[in-house]
Amino acid sequence: MSAGIGWILAVLGLQRGLELWVARRHSAWARAQGGVEAGREHYSLLVGVHLLFFVGLAVEVIGFATSPPDWWPLPLALFLLAQALRIWCLVALGPYWNTRIWVIPAHPPVTRGPYRYLRHPNYVVVVIELLTLPLALGAWVTAITVSLLNLWVLMRFRIPTEEAALAEYTDYQETMAGHHRWLPFRSR
Repeated sequence: MSAGIGWILAVLGLQRGLELWVARRHSAWARAQGGVEAGREHYSLLVGVHLLFFVGLAVEVIGFATSPPDWWPLPLALFLLAQALRIWCLVALGPYWNTRIWVIPAHPPVTRGPYRYLRHPNYVVVVIELLTLPLALGAWVTAITVSLLNLWVLMRFRIPTEEAALAEYTDYQETMAGHHRWLPFRSR
């Protein structure tokens, strides 16, 4: 299992590295468009949650030799579906996608792709992946701890900051009034 987790961590690390490279390019684009960055003060918390995710997986799976549960295909399938949703989010947002919060004044909020149905589908992806991959590998402590920390950072800092910045510089409230935060077709 330790060889398998090595490959999983390598692929995830490569994915995250590529995302950071794209985010830097998109940050430069947003800055050139007159974009305003919000949420710098909590960005390190998000980075910390993701680092804890990697460390937790490695420690539990390799250090404590956890074993996948018999029902591992279910969380793995959910993890893979989340990756498909991630790609849909990236394509829909185009240059607006970022790991940081950039708002370009007077640019309309994105309402295509999964953003037709939800305000924050990319955060749904992160919530799903941080829970399901550790579950598929039998890393229960990582699944629970990282998921709870991630939800706390999202609900306490990230989403309120992002929505406030969008509301200040765009017509976000009017545009997204009928969109739910987390699940489509569910009351707020």
